[in-house]
Amino acid sequence: MGDAAQDLDAKGGALDTAKDLVAGAAGGVAQVLIGQPFDIVKVRLQTSTAYKSALDAATSIYAKEGPLAFYKGTLTPLLGIGACVSIQFGAFGYARRYFETQNATAAASSSSLSSSAKDLSFGQYFAAGAFAGVANSVISGPIEHVRIRLQTQPHGAARLYSGPLDCVRQLSSRGGGLRGLYRGEAVTIWREAAAYGTWFLTFEYLMMADAARNRVERADIPSYKVALYGGLAGEALWLASYPFDVIKSKMQTDGFGSEMKYKTMRDCFSQTWRAEGARGFWKGIAPTLLRAMPVSAGTFAVVEATMRAMS
Repeated sequence: MGDAAQDLDAKGGALDTAKDLVAGAAGGVAQVLIGQPFDIVKVRLQTSTAYKSALDAATSIYAKEGPLAFYKGTLTPLLGIGACVSIQFGAFGYARRYFETQNATAAASSSSLSSSAKDLSFGQYFAAGAFAGVANSVISGPIEHVRIRLQTQPHGAARLYSGPLDCVRQLSSRGGGLRGLYRGEAVTIWREAAAYGTWFLTFEYLMMADAARNRVERADIPSYKVALYGGLAGEALWLASYPFDVIKSKMQTDGFGSEMKYKTMRDCFSQTWRAEGARGFWKGIAPTLLRAMPVSAGTFAVVEATMRAMS
């Protein structure tokens, strides 16, 4: 009987993980299509001093490179970010179920088992989100590296890369194989842990607070509220992690060999502080926050809708 129950739990966990992965992939596609124009403006502001503001950057890109320039490097994130968000939600669901099991076991051993015994603490929600971010960083690091190189390369005949595959080839060749492709991975891990710990924690807190306040089940929370809470979670994500993102962008647009300006993550932080002060860690935050609301709202709305459709 016990073995049968364990088998059933294992199958249920695998099915839940599969649902998380599918829903995350759908949310990832929505995220890229909504957010790519905002993202290229953010990266240009982070890595160049040629623009006075986000509006100036957007206007300049449109005038000099045309409307399609806002979707430069989209193929890489469209394929990769779908996989990234799939991993994020899959890993978060896995970690959440782990904590639920641990909480239920602890409650049972103390004879205080109740309907809420499996509920996660806020710290556990953050830890589950951070775990999802770290798991995601394995593929998000090189994917974002390639995207940033494509977004910041010169326009027209002076372009450096013919496409994503050529960019991967050149980064690997000039940077020493995987080391070149994974440049900035240390700061990426820090960013992902802070970002997704905050992202999932904020969303889950807002959803739980709404359900408790209105005395409804989570599945009964209307879609417009899911989108709103997802958007607010997106704002919190970037406020918690933006300085790491600035450093990541600087390191992933740096030269190679004798042209390399930043030796390590710490060196990049130090140089940015000396040259620009605290303000340097927040360049491009305005378009990023502007982008975060619709992108994160769309991601969570699509993920929740997909999950509900599969339940």
